[in-house]
Amino acid sequence: MTAIKKEFQFGDHKVTLETGEIARQADGAVMINMGDTVVLCTVVGSKEAIEGRDFFPLTVDYQEKTYAAGKIPGGFFRREGRPSEKEVLTARLIDRPIRPLFPKGFTNEVQVICTVMSHNPYVDPEIPSLLGTSAALAISGLPFQGPIGAARVGYKDGEYLLNPPGVGLSEVTDLDLVVAGTADAVLMVESEARELPEEVMLGAVLFGHEQMQVAIQAIEELAAEVGKEPWPFEPPVEDEELAAAVAEAAEAEVTEAYKIADKLERYGRLDEIKAGVLEKLGGGE
Repeated sequence: MTAIKKEFQFGDHKVTLETGEIARQADGAVMINMGDTVVLCTVVGSKEAIEGRDFFPLTVDYQEKTYAAGKIPGGFFRREGRPSEKEVLTARLIDRPIRPLFPKGFTNEVQVICTVMSHNPYVDPEIPSLLGTSAALAISGLPFQGPIGAARVGYKDGEYLLNPPGVGLSEVTDLDLVVAGTADAVLMVESEARELPEEVMLGAVLFGHEQMQVAIQAIEELAAEVGKEPWPFEPPVEDEELAAAVAEAAEAEVTEAYKIADKLERYGRLDEIKAGVLEKLGGGE
């Protein structure tokens, strides 16, 4: 299979989405190049869900290899070990906007891995990783209700900056804000800023959402060209009678429990409510 590429201009950077040549055994794999920062994003899902599982086992791993910067690790941590703090935080950044876009009741195991292959110090891999993950999910066939886009927004001298160089506050920017969302809505915002007015912060979110539309459009075009057959998925039928009985038995008590400020006391009260509902509706089972 020959490589399929989509290119678009994203601020000062040309972004290339490429699929079809690397990691072809994955359900979805996209190599994204943004300003010479290159990240390989792969998605693999289990076709079968384990019976009785009541949660969505989504795992997101983000890996920075020192060879991406042309270096060999030295010292005590020469070999690969536990993820660094940066890797953990970036994995969480990727997880937050994609997790809500899987349908309720989908409990198949899904694994996302983002590996930094080449690193330009002026282009942090966070935004390429978010865009690459979105593209890999969009072409995988999994029941993902995306795609999403993402953008880093800066602010200096009354002007918003799209994907400013580096990460964090600097002489270049008084704001470091990452926003991710679908074409219609914002799903996640993370920011660090010097003291700025509320309207500037809100404007930054709207600016980022507007600018990411070009990325969403490119991902949609890629999915239309090479996307796999959608997985058959039927959400489990909810027992409305049981849900109504649980709500009647516990809704008022749970509402009051969540007014308890102390966490341990609140959790203890919720456990008591749960035990009472099980005793009342399930004979204690």
